[in-house]
Amino acid sequence: MTQVIHPDLKGASVYITGGGSGLGASLTDGFMGQGANVAFIGRSDASDFVAEMQGKHGRAPLFLQGDITDTDQLLATMRQAEAAHGPIRVLVNNAANDKRHSLEEATPEFWDWMQAINLKAYYFACKEAARQMRGTGGSIVNFSSISYMMGNAGYTAYTTANAGITGMTRSLARELGPQNIRVNALAPGWVLTQKQLDQWATPEGLEAHMERQCLKEHLTPDDMIGPVLYLASDASRMMTSQCMVVDGGVVVTG
Repeated sequence: MTQVIHPDLKGASVYITGGGSGLGASLTDGFMGQGANVAFIGRSDASDFVAEMQGKHGRAPLFLQGDITDTDQLLATMRQAEAAHGPIRVLVNNAANDKRHSLEEATPEFWDWMQAINLKAYYFACKEAARQMRGTGGSIVNFSSISYMMGNAGYTAYTTANAGITGMTRSLARELGPQNIRVNALAPGWVLTQKQLDQWATPEGLEAHMERQCLKEHLTPDDMIGPVLYLASDASRMMTSQCMVVDGGVVVTG
């Protein structure tokens, strides 16, 4: 898939949560293709992916192994990215967990774990990014989901966090705007990562979802690269406090 080139992203310091697998790996690849200096955090070893990027782009992203639910560790990796590439100019809060669950089986411990991954980590990553962007400005892109807009059942702790991400995005955009820091959310539809295909994408479910889409083609991780690059770049320099939907036409906004 051919991507638009955004010259202002060349050499930019970019930090991505969960940037070594699934959708996040596509984002890392996309920013590397723009000439950005990418650092990413992930729990699992990403050595093979780093080597793949080295072969493709002639340079490697900075892999920082860690768990985003450990706030101290998350912030430490963001400071490592700052030391390696300069102050973060683009933060992409991508890592998430949409584990299926019912209200009946949810426990307080499970709730806290889901919010730690899907909302708390986003908030404190934004705080550290804002510190690094102070004086120069920057762009924060928070991944949400159309799941909460649809009122989907089966993962209420996740959809609650998604709604929180949108509210947080709007408030932080207001707070950080005077520092020339833009904060936007991106709400994808059902992006068919390998995890989705392995765990939840049944033929019946895929067919039903396709009926809801205007565009009759399933979303792939690469479909998110262009929208994220747009939100990260000067192409959207006067866009902030927005939640941009990229879902093939399932939900409507405005």
